[in-house]
Amino acid sequence: MAHTHWKLPPQQANNIPGIHPLVAQILYNRGITDPSQADAFISADQRLEADPFLLPDMHQAVHRTYHALLSGEKIAVYGDFDADGVTATALLVQGLSALGGNVIPYIPRRSSEGYGLHVSALKKLQDQDVSLVITVDTGISACAEVAKARKMGLDIVITDHHLPPATLPPAHAVVDPKRSDSNYHDTELAGVGVAFKFLQALLQNRGRDDLADEVLDLVTLGTITDMVPLFGENRYWVKRGLQLINSTKRVGLQELMRCVNIEPGNIDVQRISWTLGPRLNAAGRLDDATTSYQLLLTQDIKEANALASELEEKNARRRQLADSLLSRAREKVLAMGIDLPLLMAGEEDYPPGVIGLVAGRLADEFNRPVILFKYGAETCRGSGRSITQFNLMAALEKCRDILINFGGHTKAAGFSLPSHKLPEFQERMTAMAQDQLAGLDLRPHLDIDAEVPLSIFAQGTFDKIQQLAPFGCGNPVPTFVSRNVEVVQQNQIGSQNEHLKLKLRHHGVVWNAIGFRFGNLAQEITNPLDIAYSLELDRWNGAEKLRLNLIDFAPPSS
Repeated sequence: MAHTHWKLPPQQANNIPGIHPLVAQILYNRGITDPSQADAFISADQRLEADPFLLPDMHQAVHRTYHALLSGEKIAVYGDFDADGVTATALLVQGLSALGGNVIPYIPRRSSEGYGLHVSALKKLQDQDVSLVITVDTGISACAEVAKARKMGLDIVITDHHLPPATLPPAHAVVDPKRSDSNYHDTELAGVGVAFKFLQALLQNRGRDDLADEVLDLVTLGTITDMVPLFGENRYWVKRGLQLINSTKRVGLQELMRCVNIEPGNIDVQRISWTLGPRLNAAGRLDDATTSYQLLLTQDIKEANALASELEEKNARRRQLADSLLSRAREKVLAMGIDLPLLMAGEEDYPPGVIGLVAGRLADEFNRPVILFKYGAETCRGSGRSITQFNLMAALEKCRDILINFGGHTKAAGFSLPSHKLPEFQERMTAMAQDQLAGLDLRPHLDIDAEVPLSIFAQGTFDKIQQLAPFGCGNPVPTFVSRNVEVVQQNQIGSQNEHLKLKLRHHGVVWNAIGFRFGNLAQEITNPLDIAYSLELDRWNGAEKLRLNLIDFAPPSS
């Protein structure tokens, strides 16, 4: 049997005029059913953008910021320490500086400060003569901190994309597309996307469209690494931003690409997700995100080289920590039993910078919500990743009475609570998961776009499918199933035979296929075979050849 449950969609009955039937099916699978939607999705141009002033409190945010710009006030941009927050901080510092602002960044350290606004940090900024603090990717749940800032005489403008609490912070303005009173059409912006809309609003009718366009590379980096759906504005920004990144003038990005042996021109969503993004995230995961921030804005080649090398070292350390924690947490989860509706594990020495990352990997593997936490003598800090069927933020909201703080999204959130409350927290969260997930099929599954013969990919079909790029969260690389495929040849490759290379024949057509990390499954290969796969261009020695990227396989179905 297959290693995952293959979920095939209903077949699209009505083709879209001018669109290849397979492309129309893929669009249908993503909820796009009429020609105007299809045209906008494929074009992915500025028509997807909306008026930034539709966002709540945008007029107040712009008015207060321009008052600060015109009167020469010192402004601080207060961001989060992940790649989304770092790119948002860099974007707004660059934008406000170009408008003549006296602006400084502030990104808290993960180990000593943790996520969110901190009164101690706000006092430090006030001591540096800052009178206006603009948050990016944070602040929406900082009710007590904003109230104290107001008493200090400090104005706060919040731009954030996390789910707001029932009562908003008493800030001068709270710009968040997820506010219940928002008229904005798209709630799924990254933190850097909300910061960009704020910059757009500041630039509107001021003849500086060039400035907005030149920071779309930062929007792209943050949007992809924060894994928000590539629909609507996100889709246009990423498409345009990839063009900028592939011809980047940022010396920091040039040096980071050189450091990881990526040639400009070959950067796509996947390379950012798996290569550039993790390195930008690494500094903040280990403690101080300043390295990533400086890399994005430096104009000095020697500094850029040193910063890129430092990020490479930190990413290696981050990967080591994550792999070690994954092994330990996985063992602990397996010992408790993976049939539980909610998987939880924790120890005193779990590194806080990677627990969310590891929770996500375990959630993907077992298709269960996963919460990992770090014990402390007085406080326990945790991070969770969930599945579509379980709203993690809603569950945390119901535990608000025992939490110190919490925040995030429906499928990813963090929290802290008194250590003595942990058993009660575990009991309540497990009960909610048991209630909501009872009777559901929670087998790991694979979403398939279409069942097709391999011959369908002749005559430029792959190029037609590429019209739907950029692929990413919400618009994944299309996945197909083909049945009764003949295995002509198979080999284990890699330094430890960890990969599987196949030559396949189907209806007279021969294809090469690669199954990354499938080497240990070589004995399960039958002939013939049902396969689930995506298509990719294999670039080798300057040549490009289409091949199958094997995702799963099974003996032929009856």
